[in-house]
Amino acid sequence: MMPRTRCDRTPAWAALQTSFNTRGRTFDARAAFASDAQRFETFSQSAPYVFADLSKNLIDAETQQLLLDLADQTGVAQHRDAMFAGDAINSTEQRAVLHSLLRTPACGTAATSTPALNEKWGQVHATLNAMLVYAQAVRADEAITDVVNIGIGGSDLGPQMAVLALDAFVLPGKRFHFVSNVDGHELAATLKHLKPESTLFLIASKTFTTIETMTNAQSAKRWFESLGGTDIARHFAALTTNVAAAHAFGISTTFGFWDWVGGRYSVWSAIGLPLAIAIGADGFRAFLAGAHEMDAHFCSAPLAQNLPVRLGLLDVWYRNFHGFSSRSIAPYHSALRRLPAYLQQLEMESNGKRVDTTGALLPYATAPVLWGEPGTNGQHAYFQMLHQGTDVVPVEFIAVKTPQHALAGHHDLLLANVVAQAQALMTGQADAGGHRNFPGNRPSTFLMLDALTPASLGALIALQEHRVFVSGAVWGINSFDQWGVELGKVLARDIEPRLSSGEMTALDGSTAGLLARLRTEQGTS
Repeated sequence: MMPRTRCDRTPAWAALQTSFNTRGRTFDARAAFASDAQRFETFSQSAPYVFADLSKNLIDAETQQLLLDLADQTGVAQHRDAMFAGDAINSTEQRAVLHSLLRTPACGTAATSTPALNEKWGQVHATLNAMLVYAQAVRADEAITDVVNIGIGGSDLGPQMAVLALDAFVLPGKRFHFVSNVDGHELAATLKHLKPESTLFLIASKTFTTIETMTNAQSAKRWFESLGGTDIARHFAALTTNVAAAHAFGISTTFGFWDWVGGRYSVWSAIGLPLAIAIGADGFRAFLAGAHEMDAHFCSAPLAQNLPVRLGLLDVWYRNFHGFSSRSIAPYHSALRRLPAYLQQLEMESNGKRVDTTGALLPYATAPVLWGEPGTNGQHAYFQMLHQGTDVVPVEFIAVKTPQHALAGHHDLLLANVVAQAQALMTGQADAGGHRNFPGNRPSTFLMLDALTPASLGALIALQEHRVFVSGAVWGINSFDQWGVELGKVLARDIEPRLSSGEMTALDGSTAGLLARLRTEQGTS
């Protein structure tokens, strides 16, 4: 694999620091608009299904060029090409990163660049075709009214977010439920509204050993059998590569995926089965096609007109030079209400790293904290802090031009609010008394979809995936492992039996004290 140059060891990094100290620190977007009548045109662009306005950001042509130089000097394009070629860019696990292959269509040519990729591509389409045949059969089965997806992380966030987002396309007569938390309250609350004879459970776990998922799956099975359910094979299916374990559970219908598909990138795989059932085979293929169009844009557009590149570089500019530690996601469409949570995993699990690919500690920050809620709810909650708080938080607004309802007046009011909030963050308002003073010059990005459809949602998600890739490539980290997820899970396996036994040997004082109190509260000591 081609060696990578870390960002802080490039001439562009030093030039950006100088530029920030001399101009960037005091940059005022309002003055930039006043002096440049073409600023909107210069800092906005179209990509597949997405229009992006970057003009309210704290950036000018010189800064953008220096950031493009940084991308060039850190080998972003070469690293991108290595990913699409199937190189093992996940260096700590020696794995390829090929979620884009999951959405390469049957008529595509990208998958045939090497025999190894062509073989994987054939496996992808064999699994996809089989999964979609099953999805269509479930859609046609009027006896099944409820589909319960049991997974966690990417096996929950991806399909849950997408099914909610595409509610306007969901087959009437089918209800979709998502259970992820090992807290039994979540599963119990779901099951009390269901009947075994009309429920299909999808168990989503690559290894069929994920503790939270399998705990919920076993409880669902016991519930099913306790109420007279007998046909496990008909009412349970598994999204897993551990076919033997699924069969031992009683499941005969399984759809697998591969170790080059990370959990947070897996909605395009068999993990997307709930979505395929919800919107049908044609809808799911459109979802894949929209993402593939964004892949093609990312691979072919010059860096200066490459939207994932521009967004990823903007993230580096804000994180490392302005020192902004978070970004707020504000989707002005209620169907996108789980998108902030989905993007949290995508970005923070990918780029929440403190060492480079060689294991050396980084002297600079990486992933920002992502958070947000749908507008206009967020306006009546945390937007006070965005407008007048002491921290500057870049905001990413997401708007949809065409509604999927016929309620008069609602959508114009919604669109007026999203445009006005972006305007208010930038322009501000003077008030000598201080309390009504809005400092303004607070940056935002505006992403617009013509309509929220399977294709446009696919493109939007792929855009975010590639944007995270770009910032990770610049930072010189491995964006595709997630070792930070593991330690707490390992320690939980040690702590769980201590709740019953009361054994406190070799524990720190706080952990021992908490366990003792929990045992007292449970009446076990």
